Amino acid sequence: MNQPIKTVIERYKRDGESVYNTWFVNNDERLKAFRSIRKGVQQVVDDIRDDSFPNDFKGSSLEFVITCISEQKQVFAGASHPFYWKPKLRIPDIYENEQNKRAFGAFLDWCLKATNEEKLLKEIIRLDGLNIKGLGPAVANILYFLHPTLLPPFNTAIVNGFNRLFGEKRKLGSWSEYLAMRAVMLEVNQQHRSLLSSDLGAIAGLLFDIGSNKLLVGNEHTLTDAEREKVEKSLRKRRKEVEEDGEQGNLHSEMQAHLLKIGSALGYDVICASNDRSRCHAGITLGSMSMHVFPRLPVNEATAKTIRLIDVLWFEKDSHRVAAAFEVEKCTTITSGIGRMIDLHHSFPASASSLYIVIPDKREKELQLLMARPSVRATHTDVDMHYILFSDLRKHCDAMCTFGDSKDILKKIAKKAE
Repeated sequence: MNQPIKTVIERYKRDGESVYNTWFVNNDERLKAFRSIRKGVQQVVDDIRDDSFPNDFKGSSLEFVITCISEQKQVFAGASHPFYWKPKLRIPDIYENEQNKRAFGAFLDWCLKATNEEKLLKEIIRLDGLNIKGLGPAVANILYFLHPTLLPPFNTAIVNGFNRLFGEKRKLGSWSEYLAMRAVMLEVNQQHRSLLSSDLGAIAGLLFDIGSNKLLVGNEHTLTDAEREKVEKSLRKRRKEVEEDGEQGNLHSEMQAHLLKIGSALGYDVICASNDRSRCHAGITLGSMSMHVFPRLPVNEATAKTIRLIDVLWFEKDSHRVAAAFEVEKCTTITSGIGRMIDLHHSFPASASSLYIVIPDKREKELQLLMARPSVRATHTDVDMHYILFSDLRKHCDAMCTFGDSKDILKKIAKKAE
């Protein structure tokens, strides 16, 4: 990046009518908006989860969120337009398509809970991969108010300003274009942080003023081919990682869904891991297949926290007695799942549960070798643990729901882990 950008930033900050001075600093309303918008996004997530989200933008909790954003007129006037329900175009397709609606709710839920950049970017790329019609990076305006130091806002003026400042041809409606712009904005922001802010609203305001013709610049800041390729290479690598992670996550969620379905059909109270409730299979969240509240267990809080992370639990009806527990180990270390099972077993020695490790067929030999190790055998000699293969669970799920009358039906497909 060329040093003259410093001069542009200084002109931007000196201008009393700039976005920096009229919106970014000395603006209590901007600061108040963060709290309102965050609470509003949580309401959107809750409404989608509870099936009370309407089939139109008007009157929805999402309208409240976008209205709060649009009220920041210095940058976000018109922010609501991409979210208006356009019946003839069927966009954005999050109002009438239940699967897309739940995916959008799960995305917002994950972004609310995310604590690091890597997780946020993975969720963005995963959402992009769903190809939900009309749901583009205008959503970044919501994300900015959730994570202002990690995700910049995004609109026509900001894109135009970016292209003018850096001699680029980035487009408005693409998440990949947004992420490429973001990478450059972060680098410039880091280089000139003493003039700007860790809050990306400052640099976004700079681009907005340039794109709105409030701040005129030349083309001396054009990115070099090497800088541009560095950005694109990083984005390609990240997308590939997310796609691979997504495939693994989808399989994991599918197996959890099968287990929840079987347990419910057999008459047990079922629940998934506390950190998986927003995950979906076939358009249905795992949380909607689970009990709303985790049963209160007669153990200390540290142990209870570990147990709540077990992938799927079946409880005897209306009780806190665990009937069966399942750890799905798609690609993570099997040892951690075994450890949680052993903790559960020793927490309730008087009423031992049925314990199962659920694994891909190709990991069967790996599990057998692991269980044969002396160090592992020594920790579970008194634990009755079995494993189930993905292919068997998928193949026999419906039959067990139809013909099973207790957890003993699992013995038909389970194998002894020893």
